[in-house]
Amino acid sequence: MLKKLLNTTILLLCAVGLFAKSANENLASDKLLFIKADSPEIRYTGRVVKSQNGEVTFNWSGTYFETSFTGRYFAMKASDTKKNYYNVFIDDQTPFVVTVSGTDSLVVFAKDLKKGTHKIRVQKRTEGEQGKTTIHSFILSKGARLINPGIERKRRIEFIGNSITAGYGTEGKTKTEPFKPETENCNYAYGCIISRFFDADYTLIAHSGRGAARNYGDTARVSKVSMKDLMLYTYDEDRLKNWDFRDFKWNFKEYRPDLVVINLGSNDFSTKPHPLKEEFLGAYDKIINQIRENYGDVKILCVAPPKGNAFDYLREFCIERKDPNIHFAAYLNGVYNNDSDQGSSGHPNFTGQRKIAMTLIPHISSIMGWEIDQKVVY
Repeated sequence: MLKKLLNTTILLLCAVGLFAKSANENLASDKLLFIKADSPEIRYTGRVVKSQNGEVTFNWSGTYFETSFTGRYFAMKASDTKKNYYNVFIDDQTPFVVTVSGTDSLVVFAKDLKKGTHKIRVQKRTEGEQGKTTIHSFILSKGARLINPGIERKRRIEFIGNSITAGYGTEGKTKTEPFKPETENCNYAYGCIISRFFDADYTLIAHSGRGAARNYGDTARVSKVSMKDLMLYTYDEDRLKNWDFRDFKWNFKEYRPDLVVINLGSNDFSTKPHPLKEEFLGAYDKIINQIRENYGDVKILCVAPPKGNAFDYLREFCIERKDPNIHFAAYLNGVYNNDSDQGSSGHPNFTGQRKIAMTLIPHISSIMGWEIDQKVVY
């Protein structure tokens, strides 16, 4: 019993030391500087809502913020409706993971850094169904300051998809391993890999199990809420009984991507009953029309699953649409193997996702006129 208590105590101390050190343990409260989450020195990318009190709320996978700061200490106060995992990149150090959960949590990103200016990037690696995060404030040591990071990426890509786009199970060790939120890492998914390759900002509008017309495991041929609906909203939320979608429509004037990549169709036909061809293509056509309505004549790349009805339907759809800015691509069976390239629940892991990215990069290069540089795809 004593051994068990000692082990439990050690684990708790480790957890506190890594993720939840209070401000008093790092610096006395009178030596801290609190800065509103919507400070202009913080560069947010993704669908975020900035409230009148200076807080920032979001929940789509892959949402990220970047800034620079002086001083040796950097933290944030945040709340989460559930529990989310974040990648943290500071200077050129090895990235690490923190969690946000509960109300008014203190998350320490850095302490005891060397003097000087530091850059930080924090990325939400888990999906919206894992919870919604609200950042209340950032905390520096007194006398330190935030600095605009001066980042001006000239390219923007939006990815609309399902679990593969969201990075479901990318850190799973085997394909038979059950999914756990801590193994979901969108940074290892093809969308983020492609965006790094082209030095582009990105947004991920992705939800595991969702299709264009029908979601995975639905007993109906056409789901009540699919990605054609979710793509319009500020938050990734499909529980209609809890709130009214109309209150949370995204303001598409916030940004306009240069390219929209749609990767849907595998869930539509994964289990029966399958949607009819006209039902699937009707939903897909609606997605295209909504992109056109909100972004104008932006270029669109329609990525089909490796095989099956969705592949045939989408190839025919792209040809018959006769739109010079709508393009077709697919990553065929065999691009990644069904063993070492798979993580949790048979989804592609990092190596599998890299192979998908390497398949799509030439298509994007040709569509956008973005040159393929001599560099590693990672």
